[in-house]
Amino acid sequence: MAVPEGVKYAIIGAGIHGLSTAYHLALELKAKGKGSGEDILVLDKTAIAAGASGIACGVVRNNYFQPAMRELMAHSVGVWESDAKAYSYHPVGYMQISPESMHGDVGTIYEQQKAIGYESEFIEGEADCMTYMKGLFDDWQAKNITSVLHEKRGGYANNTASIYGLATKAEAEGVRIMTGIEVTGFETGSNSGAVTALQTNKGTINCDYVVVGVGPWVNQIWNYLELPKAVSIKGSDGEMHDGVPMWKYWCLEEGTLGVDPNMHKMNDGAFPPVIHVDSDAPLYSDVDGSLITDQMWGIYYKPDFNFGGIQGGAAPYKVDQEPDKVAVDPYGPDSPDFIVDDNFIHMWCSALAHCQKRFEGKIQTYKKHDPSGGLGCFTPDSFPVFDVFRENVYVVADSNHGYKMLGVGKLVAQEIAGASSELLEPFRFSRYEEGKLHPVSNSPFPWS
Repeated sequence: MAVPEGVKYAIIGAGIHGLSTAYHLALELKAKGKGSGEDILVLDKTAIAAGASGIACGVVRNNYFQPAMRELMAHSVGVWESDAKAYSYHPVGYMQISPESMHGDVGTIYEQQKAIGYESEFIEGEADCMTYMKGLFDDWQAKNITSVLHEKRGGYANNTASIYGLATKAEAEGVRIMTGIEVTGFETGSNSGAVTALQTNKGTINCDYVVVGVGPWVNQIWNYLELPKAVSIKGSDGEMHDGVPMWKYWCLEEGTLGVDPNMHKMNDGAFPPVIHVDSDAPLYSDVDGSLITDQMWGIYYKPDFNFGGIQGGAAPYKVDQEPDKVAVDPYGPDSPDFIVDDNFIHMWCSALAHCQKRFEGKIQTYKKHDPSGGLGCFTPDSFPVFDVFRENVYVVADSNHGYKMLGVGKLVAQEIAGASSELLEPFRFSRYEEGKLHPVSNSPFPWS
């Protein structure tokens, strides 16, 4: 396929956000008689699902302390459910299992899930939580658990399969997807800041509108657009905090225990919900009994035939480097710097054993030869920014909440086609200066 000289809509990134926006924009244009999928070009410098979307754990959940995130995720879960087969989606549910320090936060989540009609069950008290969990898994043994939020919707999707499912849907609507094309800059109008063309390694592509959905590479594109490297944030005390870096990187730690996924079934023989455990109980080694940590820790896991075992992860760690100096490429398992190490393997496998007896002594099955991990590019408050910059550039900066937010592309497409979205309004860039920040939970995860 020849690189076109021009296109009406240019979408950068063939991951979850780029392809979801492309597919839904094609539908919007056709429905409104404003064009078709043939007006849309998706570009990716590598390949479909080559970035964060292709190595994502794939968890789909509504478990957020922030009301705006809950409502947005309820919408996205509905999009996942709309075509589970095409999206390779498994609606097994999701469980947030927590210690007393998170009890109040999780209780708030439950009450507000009820308020928006999102089905879940809330169990409180250490004894009742143990009874509930043993009713699902007879080998459950996690300590210090005083609340269990069991979301009956949600679950997980097979990452690469779901992205290719999206690509198939988009192409069926006439969208062109071209890989091996890297955006290297932008051209702008003489009398405005609007982007008029993309500069790429395959030449210039004129365009009327640009969508940026590049995940961990957003800092690079942000720089090409000459947007601010630092922001001013109005705190809850009304004071302005100047010079806050716009972007920071965290390294995500995930892996796979190389056992038969069928070993992780519930007492009734069914596959379980995705399990997420946050704990303040001391974590001891499943190898030699030594103390790993007496601080708050958290893990998540699920049986997954796509990964070939029990797949999941733990809390990420912050990359202590200037954003422009972080080596995002090569990405994921190909990175020489940002993949999991033996410390993660020891911690995660020991945490699995802490939670369920069936995982004791299984650390030797961990799939060391399938390196995992990747970088996430986070905003100042670790929540997404969905907004228009330079007059005609829609930036989808997911702050690593991305893969589960399949529905964001649908909302972005509606806005590009002329509507406005109440669900996206709390995620505008202006919230920093206006002090309209999202509340912060007690979870050890920066995205909860």
